[in-house]
Amino acid sequence: MDYSRIARKLREKIAGFSGELSRGLPKVSGRFVREMVYGIQASQSVVLTKIARTLEEPISLKKLQERLSRQLLRQGLGQKIQKNLLKMGSGLVGNDTLLILDPSDIRKKYAKKMQYLGTVRDGSENELGNGYWTCNVVATEIDGSTIVPLVGELYSTEAPEFISENSEILTVMGRVSGATKKRGIWVLDRGGDRRKLMIPMLEKGYRFLIRLIGHRTLLWGGKEVLAEALAKDCPMLYAETVVNLNDGKEKVYHIEFGYRTVRLPGRDEQLGFVVVRGFGQEPMMLLTTEPLRKSRKVLWRLVRAYIRRWAIEETIRYIKQSYELEDVRVLSYRSLQNIMPLVCAVAYFAAVLLDTASKLKVMAGYVLKAAKRVFGVPEFHYYCIADGLTSIFMRYPGRISGRFTSETPQILLFSSSA
Repeated sequence: MDYSRIARKLREKIAGFSGELSRGLPKVSGRFVREMVYGIQASQSVVLTKIARTLEEPISLKKLQERLSRQLLRQGLGQKIQKNLLKMGSGLVGNDTLLILDPSDIRKKYAKKMQYLGTVRDGSENELGNGYWTCNVVATEIDGSTIVPLVGELYSTEAPEFISENSEILTVMGRVSGATKKRGIWVLDRGGDRRKLMIPMLEKGYRFLIRLIGHRTLLWGGKEVLAEALAKDCPMLYAETVVNLNDGKEKVYHIEFGYRTVRLPGRDEQLGFVVVRGFGQEPMMLLTTEPLRKSRKVLWRLVRAYIRRWAIEETIRYIKQSYELEDVRVLSYRSLQNIMPLVCAVAYFAAVLLDTASKLKVMAGYVLKAAKRVFGVPEFHYYCIADGLTSIFMRYPGRISGRFTSETPQILLFSSSA
């Protein structure tokens, strides 16, 4: 297999994809987007020095880094990239597609001079520290293996325009729902069960599946009752066995699940309250707009939908780690915000364009082989693709050409004449 040819064709495809991402931007910004998408993937880093080294430009590394830094400061750049990416990805969202929303953070442990540096909670070390918050949305199907990164945004609680986390989340949800015409089911973890989030979602007609914490109050049988008390008396109608593969080791869960029909205090909408036992000492409680009935198929579908969220959380963590997001070194808040949609776009390229297109399946197999990595969970095989892309670009470097525009037809890496 001619890997130098594959590397060249991949660069051509990135150029075409970048043309779509930069629609509506000046020509110089289009070049910058092309260089950043290629550079982030080739270096698997958002550090500008590492990106610059992959571009093979006939100027000094210092001048190239300065040029990238200037362009990253462009006002409105990230918003335009995000809008174009969302337009591309929204076509892959169906009526029952899961929209996984994950608020996360970027920890900057030793940073002092970064603009609007705020306080975040580091979950891995269970402590407060310096950093920024992010809001990520990934689309996926309950039984599918494809993920579609749709949104990657960064914000600071110290920024002048910051209102609240609820406002940030609802703004992102509004953009996605506008692009998808309200297709899809929002899936949120604990914390998403705040009334300041759920009431606007109900008012806007969003479908959702949200994990509850025990002290939330629900209406059942005409009385207000705590969710944990209602879960305690909920009849378990069905049972299933779930196998989780983590670090090559299987863990088997024997779970039971049932449901009640409830409402939120002060609201008329009928909601479903799904209770799952077996994942831990306390029951898992889910609140949903989806209509429920005494049916194993209906209830099991919703349980699987939430289980799918756990896999996507791992994916979002991978994206952050794989592209060294926490090592980002730009000082400007605008530059930080502009980087996030670019990283989301790189993940989209690896996950969607080199995963679902039937004409590229053979290519994916060769990239997997080049990466020399094996994963036990099938839906994570795009990790290997991302690693393989970097491996190929490092072995066969080259410039990312500007000859390929958004009008460039789809490029097939393999054809019958190859």
